[in-house]
Amino acid sequence: MGEQTQTQTKTETQTPSLSQSQPCSVSTIVSDSPLDIPPNPSNPSKIPIRPQKIRKLSSTTEQKPLEPPSDSSQSVPTSNSTGTITKNRRRGASQSTRALPQIIKSLSANGEIENALHHLRLADPLLGSLIDTLPFPVFELHQLPFLALCKSILYQQLTYKAGTSIYTRFVSLCGGEDVVCPDVVLSLSAQQLKQIGISGRKTSFLYDLANKYKTGILSDDTVVKMDDRSLFTMLSMVKGIGSWSVHMFMIFSLYRPDVLPVSDLGVRKGVKMLYGLEELPRPSQMEQLCEKWRPYRSIGAWYMWRFIEGKETPTTAAVVMEGGHVQPLQQIEPQQEVQQHQLQLLESINVIGSLGA
Repeated sequence: MGEQTQTQTKTETQTPSLSQSQPCSVSTIVSDSPLDIPPNPSNPSKIPIRPQKIRKLSSTTEQKPLEPPSDSSQSVPTSNSTGTITKNRRRGASQSTRALPQIIKSLSANGEIENALHHLRLADPLLGSLIDTLPFPVFELHQLPFLALCKSILYQQLTYKAGTSIYTRFVSLCGGEDVVCPDVVLSLSAQQLKQIGISGRKTSFLYDLANKYKTGILSDDTVVKMDDRSLFTMLSMVKGIGSWSVHMFMIFSLYRPDVLPVSDLGVRKGVKMLYGLEELPRPSQMEQLCEKWRPYRSIGAWYMWRFIEGKETPTTAAVVMEGGHVQPLQQIEPQQEVQQHQLQLLESINVIGSLGA
């Protein structure tokens, strides 16, 4: 009896412990993990780890709105998730900055010349002193882009006087400046253009320009609205229009405020004299020396031409007026540099004079 009593007592003692342990384990799983669990998990030990990860992510998500924007943009990421968020924020900020439209104000706009002179005086005291001794620049809108590009092609490798003569005959053949358009140019035969002094090479240039306008690659509207870099790329696709011609067109036809003709010998000579350099600066050096002029490098270049104009002797000016060729700097041999400088200088000065400055 005593043994049976002890055995029964042990059985009763063990039975409640087993019945309590099973419900406890089930209740723990249900309360800690709301997710669906496979019926026969291979590794039950992973069950308490998953809720920890879920709780960690939820706590991170709740804390994100409390972080100040400045700290989150400057913080160094410590994990992949945080790092991804930080990079996305930085990328979004940079993309929003680049997405802002570039506002291009023409130098012919009211008050823009005054703004340019004020900036240049503060940014470059040497140029500021020069500005005070030279005339006030004047830019007035007067020609459509297509007509101005045709004129640029016709003036290539000619003196100003010869170029003006051919341009006048070209406009008369078209029926007037207001009539010059792609269709009219394409209607003219090569023989008609040759009779007024336009070479076969320049005729092909005019045809190529007119065809790009007619096919919609270029138009007066897109040329005016295009940013400087895109405009330079598109116009360089036209036969016969190089970097120097594009720069001259952007300054004297579109009146873009921030164009630096680094290949123009007149501007390079002016920069050399302004800063007391021993030799002419290379195009790459021009970019560095004139960086302070931004965003009004066109006005700085305008004053370099005026600066050189005042330094030219009457003998040199007489030689220039007799004739010669105007070519881009890249096609000039070193021994021809002086003559090229004089010829480009004449063209620039005459163009400036035609603007009423």
